[in-house]
Amino acid sequence: MNWMPRVDARAVLPSVLVLVLALALVLVGCSSTGGKPREEDGAGGSVNVNLPRHVIAMIGHWNPSDAFVDILRKGATQGAETNNIDLRYSSDPQPDRQATLVQNAIDTKVDAIALDLANPEALIDVSKKAVAAGIPVVAFNSGYDDWKRAGALMYIGQDETIAGTAAGERFKELGVKKVLCVVHEQGVPALDKRCNGVESGFGGATDRMYLNGFDMSSARSTIEAKLAEDPAIDAVITLNASYAMTALPVTKAAGRPITVATFDTNPPLMTAIKDGDVAYAVDQQPWLQGYQAVDTLANYLNNRSILGGGQPILTGPAFIDKANIDQIASYAQKGVR
Repeated sequence: MNWMPRVDARAVLPSVLVLVLALALVLVGCSSTGGKPREEDGAGGSVNVNLPRHVIAMIGHWNPSDAFVDILRKGATQGAETNNIDLRYSSDPQPDRQATLVQNAIDTKVDAIALDLANPEALIDVSKKAVAAGIPVVAFNSGYDDWKRAGALMYIGQDETIAGTAAGERFKELGVKKVLCVVHEQGVPALDKRCNGVESGFGGATDRMYLNGFDMSSARSTIEAKLAEDPAIDAVITLNASYAMTALPVTKAAGRPITVATFDTNPPLMTAIKDGDVAYAVDQQPWLQGYQAVDTLANYLNNRSILGGGQPILTGPAFIDKANIDQIASYAQKGVR
């Protein structure tokens, strides 16, 4: 007869439980990435390696200091992380240099391009060149009227004229008498369309002024001089949240009530709306633009899906004001609104 030592189950049970728990944790870790180690994208986030790896170039026109870009890039980074994309972001405010960035993307044989068409005449030919080379293009942020001419699959953003008209109508509801529309980049069609819309929607006295690029000190003094020159101005709308924050102390020091509003957002602006210093922001939802630009291209590369049915995919306008600021402010602090 074989003799076996007696085992105390109470002594063995804790060890068995530890082994089972460790095995479960390993399985959970594997299931989240298809059993493979998670890789890293260009922005430092983890990616879904269950999907094919593709390279997408995102090419903008913004100055690197623009807070709007930070929000948009966070959305694009999330889109890349979700879809196992190697995202290569570049930007230049000079139209010819932005076109060169597109050509560089073509030369390096990226799989797709997300292109901001802020200066369409400088970019349409090179965008078509990308498409002819078999590289799909999606227009985002700017290009509502030009994306089809550029050969893009779709446009993701807002109709600037519609957004401007809605902003002008809000001024009319607030009962202001004369609106100053501040354009921070001369020669960008989308910005002039915003002001055109404001003028149309407001229907009253308006004026327009152009600033000298991204020099905030110059912007402040130029706005200050304009308000001193024309005491009839009782409302100012900027086309970028950073300029609204630059204009705010000037309007407060003007010696008369001046209503301030803006297009686009950043965290300090959210605080200004909450405090009642800024009446409203026209939000085109840049996080969503960045995310959708990458996500739609990834879907097209993976299964030839196309959203929009030949029509623009609108991310705005959405309005942020006292009525909804408490709901949105927490997301703004995270940089996703």
